[in-house]
Amino acid sequence: MDLSLPLDTAAAAPQRALRQSQVLPAHRLSLVVPMFNERANVQPLLDDVRQALADYPWPWELIVIDDGSTDGTGVTLERAAALAGPFVRVLRLTRNFRQTAALQAGIDAARGDVIVTMDGDLQNDPRDIPRLVGRLLSEDLDLVAGWRQQRQDGLWLRRLPSRLANRLIQRTTGLHFHDLGCSLKAFRADVLRQVRLYGEMHRFMPAWLATVTAPERMVEEPVNHRVRHAGSSKYGLSRTFRVITDLLAMHFFLNFGSRPGHFFGGVGLAVSALGGLVLAWLGWLKLQGEPIGTRPLLALGFFLVIGGLQFLTTGVVAELLIRIYYDRGQAAPYQRRPAASPADDEAWGGDRP
Repeated sequence: MDLSLPLDTAAAAPQRALRQSQVLPAHRLSLVVPMFNERANVQPLLDDVRQALADYPWPWELIVIDDGSTDGTGVTLERAAALAGPFVRVLRLTRNFRQTAALQAGIDAARGDVIVTMDGDLQNDPRDIPRLVGRLLSEDLDLVAGWRQQRQDGLWLRRLPSRLANRLIQRTTGLHFHDLGCSLKAFRADVLRQVRLYGEMHRFMPAWLATVTAPERMVEEPVNHRVRHAGSSKYGLSRTFRVITDLLAMHFFLNFGSRPGHFFGGVGLAVSALGGLVLAWLGWLKLQGEPIGTRPLLALGFFLVIGGLQFLTTGVVAELLIRIYYDRGQAAPYQRRPAASPADDEAWGGDRP
């Protein structure tokens, strides 16, 4: 998989993307943007998206999620959306559920055949969207992920932690993406909806997608990255520690998510076997006439056997829970305020072919 494509020049990119989109199959595009305390970026975001997709030949919608902002972002979004038009849809969550849940709320509400995600801090360039969608559809892919080759962030607080996190993710998942932290991604909606995002798993969306599609159907595309002019970053060094924790959880779910009994059962059998060997050795010594009542190994052997049995029973309970989970469906990881939903054939931006 070739991931070293050059960036388009600023002058040629929009025309090339427009020509490419004109020969693509008919589709509807949903742009999903979560925002948290980004009031100053609300109107510039809507203006940038409208300008970038002004000549897009297929219907599109913009879904902006207010993730429980406390600075008036939600009210500002609703006012700006009312002026922009009904193709701008605002979802307001009841509190700050964090970026992953906000993204999932937007994905659930999206009506398009193609879903594009991006940040609301204006560092992602909406002019890259037609190019990503063009490659997704023309090459019959399931994911085209943005690659910020020239990041406009600080070295110590953003770029260095991001590089460390990307390398950890590459080693753990086996996916050789250069920039898994870039939020600008284009997905086929029917494939994306086969996975659910929880916790802080938005960083690992390609890894989760690899559970339902082939890695060969996921590629990277260089994109523009801009300097933040308003608002403040929500990321820092603490993100690196959360990534490590999420990596452990993701490794478990990717390898044992549908068969947790194999994980707990394997650990339980190994621990019990070790305890059994310790007790067998002590039993042999007892038969030889040596006292074992005061030996620490005796307590260790019993604890190992009991611990192994607990792992085995935990595996059985986990298997029961996973069966209930798959039988009853999946619950949403967020709560949103009620809002009217437009009909499928209404409230789309762009010209209809």
